[in-house]
Amino acid sequence: MQFVSMIDQETIQRIMDAARIEEVIGDFVSLKKRGANHIGCCPFHNEKTPSFYVSPSKGIFKCFGCGEAGDVVSFLKKHEHFTYPEALRWLAKKYNIEIQEEEQTQEQKERQNERDALFHLSEFAQQYFADLLYNDEMGRAVGLSYFHGRGLSDEIIKRFGLGYCLDEWTNFTDHARKNGYSDTILEKTGLTIFKDPESQTPNSELRRKAYDRFRGRVMFPIYSISGRVLGFSGRVLSSEKQAAKYVNSPDSDIYNKSRILYGLFQARSAISKADKCYLVEGNIDVISMHQSGVENTVASCGTSLTTEQIRLIKRYTPNVTVLYDGDSAGIKAALRAVNLLFAEGMHVRCVLFPDGEDPDSYAQKNGSTALQEYLATHEDNFLIFKTRVLLDGVKNDPIRKAELVKDTVATIALVPDLIERTEYIAQCAHLLDVPEEALASELSKAINQNRLKAYEEEKKTTTQEKPDNPVNPEFPATPNPEPRTSNPELPTDPSERHLIQLLLNYGNHTIDFPVTAEDGSQQYDTYSLAELVVNELQADELSFTDPLCQQVYQYYCDAIDRGEAPDASRFITIDDEALRSFAISLMLDTYRISDTWRQKQVFVPSLEDNLQSDLTETILTFKMKCVDGRIADNARSFREAKTEEDIDRLLAEKKQLVDLRRQIGLMLHRVIN
Repeated sequence: MQFVSMIDQETIQRIMDAARIEEVIGDFVSLKKRGANHIGCCPFHNEKTPSFYVSPSKGIFKCFGCGEAGDVVSFLKKHEHFTYPEALRWLAKKYNIEIQEEEQTQEQKERQNERDALFHLSEFAQQYFADLLYNDEMGRAVGLSYFHGRGLSDEIIKRFGLGYCLDEWTNFTDHARKNGYSDTILEKTGLTIFKDPESQTPNSELRRKAYDRFRGRVMFPIYSISGRVLGFSGRVLSSEKQAAKYVNSPDSDIYNKSRILYGLFQARSAISKADKCYLVEGNIDVISMHQSGVENTVASCGTSLTTEQIRLIKRYTPNVTVLYDGDSAGIKAALRAVNLLFAEGMHVRCVLFPDGEDPDSYAQKNGSTALQEYLATHEDNFLIFKTRVLLDGVKNDPIRKAELVKDTVATIALVPDLIERTEYIAQCAHLLDVPEEALASELSKAINQNRLKAYEEEKKTTTQEKPDNPVNPEFPATPNPEPRTSNPELPTDPSERHLIQLLLNYGNHTIDFPVTAEDGSQQYDTYSLAELVVNELQADELSFTDPLCQQVYQYYCDAIDRGEAPDASRFITIDDEALRSFAISLMLDTYRISDTWRQKQVFVPSLEDNLQSDLTETILTFKMKCVDGRIADNARSFREAKTEEDIDRLLAEKKQLVDLRRQIGLMLHRVIN
């Protein structure tokens, strides 16, 4: 039985009617309104200039950088790696739409594929650990007591889904097995560790020895941006010296710690609203900050800060404030992170807590109000902070000062924005007591070295042999992909593109078309725009040279021939990715009329205001292009003609084409030679 069959068509329509694409995508991408659309940085590729458009009126999105396009469901499928029914269920939950469930079959319990099973087991484990925390005697005595001892309220504990794994070898594994989860999935999530038996005899048990990875630990579930459980971080509570303080889930098909930020699911809205992200070291720091009202806080998941994690933050804000412990280790960690942040174009500030303090301990001792005041009054520009910290260790040593200057300049060289670099040079020159000209000269050298290094790395990468089909579990490679042109979405002729744009956006608009009656009087017949285009082109047996344009046009031809009203929305969900992306790029109007004209009370007509004249001009321009093509074909045939009969025929054909071209030119009010 297919999982999708559990959602009936009426419910699907209710979900799609309720879903607002700008709200859904806004949960994952920081969007700004621009005219009728919203715009932001694309979540599917790294970019510094926003090229990702969302149209609320048409319910579509389109990235003009990488080409990704679709509706709200296709966005969730791509971004969250949902199946179609999973995307619908996510939307139903967001908009409080009840889905009537049928009783699950055994086949459904085993899930549709391994990736789904990993997600479902992770969610199952989170619910089990959270239940033990409150409803098991040891869970309350050990796990809940620990969290309460750290000053965490029940509300914040439940908000972050915290839990406890019993200190028993196979408690969770046994529970999961009883509920139908296989050893294969238990091992791949990392929730269970399996070891081969030390010896095997004919009568020995062949089943591998299993034990819970997180036994005896309080559990911190790690969520995706949309709230799916991806993995766990477990903190030991025993005093065993050999036990690691924190144990994290191993990387899997659904979890990669270098691409996840702890707390981002809970913090994303607050980050967008504040236009700032606080970055801390540990899970407890994140939770304590949220409890203190500073909800725009995240942490790296058991790893040093990575480029992928920085880009996750950048989806919501370019402003990052790094919070680290006030000891020497905290300062060194802060300095290690700064270059990566600057290289990604982030605006970086920092707050250093008093020696021996961290965000959690400071909040516990002083309260949430004092914490917020401390953050507001102790923020410092990160690069200036770094320069001051390192300058304290230089004293009067000229060699160490020269090294500091080079180190500072190397960091400034990573800043992409020219104005920001200039301002940093001025401030650091003052701090270091070095002429601005000297720093600017060193900066120029550093930038050139970075460019040369990047060029050499790119050259090295392109010359290395690459596998024909590199394997990526999240984005499987297409076997033997066709080479792509520099911009496959743009037809070579703009009249083709604009004619298809009119069909997609105004195909069902009616136009009163003038006709001459038998008595010579002027009358008007009403046609849809699609009917006018199809009738005009079919009468002259014209077609499009661009295959994507021709596919769209052919759909309209077929619909008109059947007497049906064409539905452009079919191209939003069509399986053909190239055709879908192309159609949406034409349906999405990325231009807007400047507010200046409105302020000056100047009326600027829209495309719809002049639809009839625009259609007439576009059809004539398209016909002119087709005639030019036939004239070019005639010239080639003339050069290859062998008999006088062929030459005379081609000359007569050329004259007809040239006369036709002149007639079209007169209708377009153009001078045609």
